[in-house]
Amino acid sequence: MDISIRQATAEDLPEITSLFRNTITHINSKHYNEKQITVWASGADETDLWLERISEFYFIVAENETEIVGFAYLKKGYYLDGLFVHKDYQRQGVASSLLRTMESQVMVEEFPEIRSDVSKTALPFFENKYYDIIKKQKKSFKGLVFENYIVKKTL
Repeated sequence: MDISIRQATAEDLPEITSLFRNTITHINSKHYNEKQITVWASGADETDLWLERISEFYFIVAENETEIVGFAYLKKGYYLDGLFVHKDYQRQGVASSLLRTMESQVMVEEFPEIRSDVSKTALPFFENKYYDIIKKQKKSFKGLVFENYIVKKTL
């Protein structure tokens, strides 16, 4: 698949939040219960927060000719705070392209490593990309507890 990666803009907000909600609802439901999925996906409604991420963080989108098929963003220069791929474009290299771009950006910023909190669903992907698990954790979000993993990779 031929995708291009570019900086996200405020105009991308509807596609980004829709992709976020749909990916969680369709892909992460394998590892999280219905209540967790509903609460997590509701983060798509926080448009001010998304606009802040787009304007303040290193935030990129992957797109084919007609639509955004994935996005990722870095916080603090080295912390991968989000990486999501459209439910219809899983396992087609989109996440790998986004991750390579993020790792390159972290190196340009001269940080020695990249870190992230990753879901149970995403853990195998990160392990295949040579990320080490620092610890398994339980995070509270909107009154619910989510199990995920802190991972890192030395660059």
